[in-house]
Amino acid sequence: MSPRAGAPDLEDWIASHLDPLSDHAVEGRPPRSDFDLTPGGWTGVSAEPPRPAAVLIGLVQRESGVNVLLTRRADTLRSHTGQVALPGGRQDPGERSWETALREAQEEVGLESRFVNLVGLSTPYQTGTGYLVTPVVGFIRQGFSLTPNPAEVADIFETPFGFLMDPANYEEHERELPNGERRRFYAATHQQQYIWGATAGILRALRDRLYGAALA
Repeated sequence: MSPRAGAPDLEDWIASHLDPLSDHAVEGRPPRSDFDLTPGGWTGVSAEPPRPAAVLIGLVQRESGVNVLLTRRADTLRSHTGQVALPGGRQDPGERSWETALREAQEEVGLESRFVNLVGLSTPYQTGTGYLVTPVVGFIRQGFSLTPNPAEVADIFETPFGFLMDPANYEEHERELPNGERRRFYAATHQQQYIWGATAGILRALRDRLYGAALA
């Protein structure tokens, strides 16, 4: 279905391709991961079970179509400094994945949960930094306002959903790790915003859920 479709129809269509709002640990769906393009992973990755986390894939209906809400992380953070990210973070004990996503979105960008209609969960994603991330998909109703938390977020912006769902806009890039190993990852650039790593992988996994496995 086109991202320009009417909001109720698009919401129902996307929801029909996602898992219901329940823990992926219960569902048992195999995750995608940072290691998909680097079979065997890389050395130095913790052998401990990954820690649960969640992100919000927030879809905003605009006159031009649907956009995805993204952030650029603050330059003062100790990890993933300045990288493009989806609002989200570590899951607290006793918290459900969608509760984490909504809490983190409010803490990071001031998005009030009353403006978000959650429609389901996308494919979980394991990061090389030791997290198992559940992507929570929700439509953001008009009337919301955003304020970045300067301790965590340097910028808030939107990227067209259609662009992010087109596998032709992604390339395989490579970086050398401090130990000399090379890591391969997906990356896409839109209006000078470099979207890569786990964020790109999570969005590509959503694309595959909605439209079938990417051929490019």
